[in-house]
Amino acid sequence: MSVTTVPSVTTTPAAPKTLIPAPPQHRETRGDDRAWARLVDAVRESGQYPTRPEAERITRIVLSALGGHVVGDERVDLARALPEEAARVVASQIPATRRLTAAEFVDSVAARIEGATPATARWDVSSVLSVLPPLVGDDLVTRILAQLPPGYALLFGRADLSPAP
Repeated sequence: MSVTTVPSVTTTPAAPKTLIPAPPQHRETRGDDRAWARLVDAVRESGQYPTRPEAERITRIVLSALGGHVVGDERVDLARALPEEAARVVASQIPATRRLTAAEFVDSVAARIEGATPATARWDVSSVLSVLPPLVGDDLVTRILAQLPPGYALLFGRADLSPAP
């Protein structure tokens, strides 16, 4: 058996590393938290909910239902226009396989809210959707409404000017 010798290696201390600050994020977390809080507060005021947690729960339920029915560029643009938390709720939904009428949409929301009736669910849906136009812009809301069946405009707080079927 032979023995191999390894030459010794001399090391020099490394030069100190210069820390480069990370690039700024697209959205500032604290600012986005405030944007989410403003959205929930607007829903709370619109729907006259007694507590902020109740308004937040309703906001999440309605946005998740909407997220399954808005598709394509409109879905992407909606997610971009919303506060990050709301965008996550919308974008995390699997697109619906069947377009629901406005009444069916309200019924689907009612099924997600314990003790809801079609009338209370319509109130909840309108309380959330009616605060979106000032937040995301009327043009985007118009594009969203164009891809949804007739009847949704009222839920967004707009007159429904489409002809009756």
